[in-house]
Amino acid sequence: MATTDQTPAAPADKPADKATAKAPPKSARRRSRELALQGLYEWLLNRTDAGVVEAHLRDAQGFNKADKAHFDALLHGAIREEATLTACVQPFLDRPVTELSPVERAALLVGAYELTHCIDIPYRVVINEAVELTKTFGGMDGYKYVNGVLDKVAAQLRATEIAGRR
Repeated sequence: MATTDQTPAAPADKPADKATAKAPPKSARRRSRELALQGLYEWLLNRTDAGVVEAHLRDAQGFNKADKAHFDALLHGAIREEATLTACVQPFLDRPVTELSPVERAALLVGAYELTHCIDIPYRVVINEAVELTKTFGGMDGYKYVNGVLDKVAAQLRATEIAGRR
C-alpha cells in the first residue's frame, strides 16, 4: 500500500476546520482602529508629523475600506490629546507609560480616546476592540494588561453607563 503526504479532503457535508475557515470581513470601524494604531505606533517611535504618518497609512492595503472619519478622529485626536489621554490611564498603570510597549501604549490611547469622545460606542465595545488590536499587533499577554487598564478607565469615565448595565 502506497502512502502519501496528502491528507484526505474533508467530506462535503462537514464544515472546514477552523484553521482553514475564512475569517469574517472586518468592519470599517475595525479597519480604522487598526490603521490608527499603526499610525500611533509610528508616531510614538518617531514623533513624525501627524500628516506624514497619515500619508503613509493612506497608501496601506485596506485603507479604502476604513471608516475615514473615525480614523481621522482617532489618529489626530489621540496625537493632539496624548498628554491628557496618558494622564487618564496613568493612575491605573503599574509602571511609567514610557515603559509600555508601543503597541500597548497605542491601544490604550485609542481606547482612552474612544471612551472619552465616542460616547455612541458602548464602553464594552471600546475595551474589546482595544483588546483585539493588542492581540493582533502586540506581545503575547499585552491584551490582558490593556483590558485591565481600560476597564478601570471606563469605570471612571463611563460610570453612569456602567451603572445602567447593572
